[in-house]
Amino acid sequence: MSNSLFRKKSLSTILKDANEGLSDGHEGGMHKVLKVKDLTAMGIAAVIGAGIFSTIGEASFHGGPGVSLLFIITAITCGFSALCYAEFAARVPVSGSAYTYSYVTFGELAAWVIGWALILEYAIGNIAVAISWSGYFNNLLKGIGLELPKWLASNYDSATPDIVASAPHIGSLPLIFNLPAFMVVVLITYLAYMGIRESKRSANFMVALKILVILFVIVVGFFYVDKANWSPFLPNGFSGVLKGVSAVFFAYIGFDAVSTTAEECANPQRDLPKGMIYSLIICTVLYILISLVLTGMVPFYKLKVDDPLAFVFDEVNLRWVGYIISVSAVVATTSVLLVFQIGQPRIWMSMSRDGLLPKRFSKIHPRFKTPSFATIITGLIVGIPALFLNLTIVTDLTSIGTLFAFILVCGGVLILPRDENDDKTQQRFRLPYINGRIIVPVLVIGLAIFFRNEVGAKLSFAGGWEVWKHNIPFLIFMVVTVLITFYAATRSLSLIPVLGLLSCFYLMTEIALKNWIVFSIWLVIGLVIYFCYSYSHSKLKK
Repeated sequence: MSNSLFRKKSLSTILKDANEGLSDGHEGGMHKVLKVKDLTAMGIAAVIGAGIFSTIGEASFHGGPGVSLLFIITAITCGFSALCYAEFAARVPVSGSAYTYSYVTFGELAAWVIGWALILEYAIGNIAVAISWSGYFNNLLKGIGLELPKWLASNYDSATPDIVASAPHIGSLPLIFNLPAFMVVVLITYLAYMGIRESKRSANFMVALKILVILFVIVVGFFYVDKANWSPFLPNGFSGVLKGVSAVFFAYIGFDAVSTTAEECANPQRDLPKGMIYSLIICTVLYILISLVLTGMVPFYKLKVDDPLAFVFDEVNLRWVGYIISVSAVVATTSVLLVFQIGQPRIWMSMSRDGLLPKRFSKIHPRFKTPSFATIITGLIVGIPALFLNLTIVTDLTSIGTLFAFILVCGGVLILPRDENDDKTQQRFRLPYINGRIIVPVLVIGLAIFFRNEVGAKLSFAGGWEVWKHNIPFLIFMVVTVLITFYAATRSLSLIPVLGLLSCFYLMTEIALKNWIVFSIWLVIGLVIYFCYSYSHSKLKK
């Protein structure tokens, strides 16, 4: 039974079928219209969203001007993962992202687990994005003198007694729901259903608009920077900078969504890697500049607010710039919704093709050439909860699910079989091999010595079980680090995927233990579904 649980898809068969236009070995081709600029735009569309307009304030509050260093560190971490995604995208140019990559390297059970975990990044994460969009949209309406009734733009968790009293009632039940969040999901789902051409045009337009606005904000903001606010650069030390890890990483989530569109690329082996890496570089530059403007315009300790970009311009009496930022925030979160609503159905489509989900999920619309049923289901799963819920845990859950996917992708590259038939004349991305036999042990030992106080504090039993239990993720990380370092030294593992795996695992340890518990429960639910349906319906079993 163990062998059947870890049965793998043949890389050579996937490539043969893809070259013959069979889309991962299945009928129903999709429009191949995406090029490098479109993929780069989609990456930027997915990355620059709620993070730069909200969570950047929390990170700046803890880290001060030094938060710009955290954006660089996080970008490097994501860069390792992006390079691994790029290697897979060049070697396995089909839809499915980390799910398909895991199927080739780890086998079916791991592929199912990662496909199930990716729902947290795409579908569940989009619920939070839709709720954030609603907040920005309502602020935009207030700026032009309009306002929806509060019971039409709220939820039961956060409704005040005044909102409950003003809401219509069915018997004793007040009708309170977030109508803007639901309507934007309906609109975005319609765009995703209508076809990749329409989605591409919309994404390109929204990306161009929000980059122009962000550049405008950066240029105007620099005229109001007081260099005295940049001193001290690390007011709370480096530990203060690291407190913003979760918030800053959330601002980078999304670049991997580009890999789900492999079957709609004109040349996926060449263009997908470029699209992911270009979008990551552009977003990092913008994030660093924005963080320097924020912490230069006002003292860092004032930035613990929900809308830091608008706040800093209010502080210097430029409220009209704040209104422009509200417009940009609406556009930014709309583009994030669009890219993730495109990504989730294509992952389900790949899982359905393999028999792990019912056949309807892989149905391609005869006219629009999109996974129509999967797109509608995604819209329902995102739209209905967005009507009623206030999910404060969603941000961390999305981050932990995404980091888990990154870890498996980096680990998958380490065991990806060598391409014996690699044509060096072919224009495709190749992950550079750097021998980690010496570099990895030296880095691990050096970092352990440099951060010995922090490591000692996390491994200390001071405070008893109630305190120490929160360090369990870090203890697991330490064990994994020792094992990976041993294998890197004895088997000359490639440096880039090793650094990607370890850095992503460390970021996971910075996420609260309660989110690890919820994530574990989510995976258990996924395993129940796998053994009740997917295991027996798998195409590889037949």
